[in-house]
Amino acid sequence: MVAGPPVTLRVRPMTVSDIADVHEIERASFPIPWPPYAFRHELETNRMARYLIVQADGETVAYGGIWLMVGEAHVTTFAVLPEWRRRGIGGLLMLAVMELSREVGATVATLEVRISNEAARTLYQRFGFRPVGVRPHYYSDNGEDALVMTSGELGSPEMDRRLDTLRQRYDPAAISGASRRAGEGS
Repeated sequence: MVAGPPVTLRVRPMTVSDIADVHEIERASFPIPWPPYAFRHELETNRMARYLIVQADGETVAYGGIWLMVGEAHVTTFAVLPEWRRRGIGGLLMLAVMELSREVGATVATLEVRISNEAARTLYQRFGFRPVGVRPHYYSDNGEDALVMTSGELGSPEMDRRLDTLRQRYDPAAISGASRRAGEGS
């Protein structure tokens, strides 16, 4: 095990001043990144949109967003800086996204994920998402199919129990103080 110094983790709503940092994560994570103006539009004019960021000692290391549409929280984007992956940051962010979805009145959450993205699919399944369909040739960079996933009922006792368990796993203090080997955790 390699012990690292504790890191202070913070999840907060994304603001316009975060766009440059978020765009860097976007560029490091996706073959066709959203341009900065798309994030500005989302924050300033899209009333359905809600975005969160995760900061580690003040550095933005992850972000995610939802659109709230008729009781559904659709996860529009979700990414963690490559050097911060496999440390629990994605789980912390997904927990915050699920809690935000419940706070804004969503009854279910949905998303699309690349069929080949096993790490993301595993994370989403941990949060109760299950495959419900495929969007053929969804990704324009390579024509890869997207797996459509949906969560269970966000207000259900089952989801309450799942999120309670995940809160313990993804407690920022537990993540930041943990000794981790490269590639351990998620």
